[in-house]
Amino acid sequence: MALHVELLQHTGDPEKIVSAAAKLCYSSAGITDILDGLDAEGVGRFLTMLMEMGHESPIEHVSFTFGIEGVSRALLAQITRHRIASYSVKSQRYVKEGQFEFVTPPAIKADETACALFTKSMADAQKTYNSLADILSEKYFAENMAQGMPEKKARNQAEKKAIEDARFVLPNACETKMIVTMNARSLMNFFQHRCCSRAQWEIQALANEMLRLVREVAPTLFAFAGPSCVAGPCPEGKMSCGKAAEMRKTYLKEN
Repeated sequence: MALHVELLQHTGDPEKIVSAAAKLCYSSAGITDILDGLDAEGVGRFLTMLMEMGHESPIEHVSFTFGIEGVSRALLAQITRHRIASYSVKSQRYVKEGQFEFVTPPAIKADETACALFTKSMADAQKTYNSLADILSEKYFAENMAQGMPEKKARNQAEKKAIEDARFVLPNACETKMIVTMNARSLMNFFQHRCCSRAQWEIQALANEMLRLVREVAPTLFAFAGPSCVAGPCPEGKMSCGKAAEMRKTYLKEN
């Protein structure tokens, strides 16, 4: 299943809000007139000042909400390490995976033998999941009925309880969906780590698409967003890809 990302919502006029927050820090303006003078030139001036000073707290005042699908449970484990964010994820506890979609790594897809083996393993996982869910569902249904529970309720509760355990056989490749909200400062940090060429391919693709979307609504704010080497030295040390100049060219060209 292909990656699909949408920017569902964001703080209105995000660059102006960030500029107003910065203006409050560095001027005597009051709350009632904090937005005065913040035309395109004023906004650009304050955003440039923030980037030059490394003053990041004002950008926390704007947030961006993404709808994401076509990603694996393996990616879910990575993205939730970014803790200053909000996540709502499709539940494998409450949603039965009747025929789960899955994400195939490019290297596997490119090899006919590997792809066939991988696809078979996904089919086997689905078959095992279905069998486990059926076996456990019947077991719990019988127990519920023995306790005098109405048949419809007994069946519904039995299936829910069954898939709680059957899901343990599902692979990391299993596709999931999520809604993610981050403020701009958290997004900057996310891009620094996940746009890096050393990031795992799936989350790097996600980060690049999220960056493309936020640049459409806040181009100045995210002008220098991307891997750490875009706006400064590479922090990877001996693990560096050695392509900082190439990365700067790629990410700054996209502005």
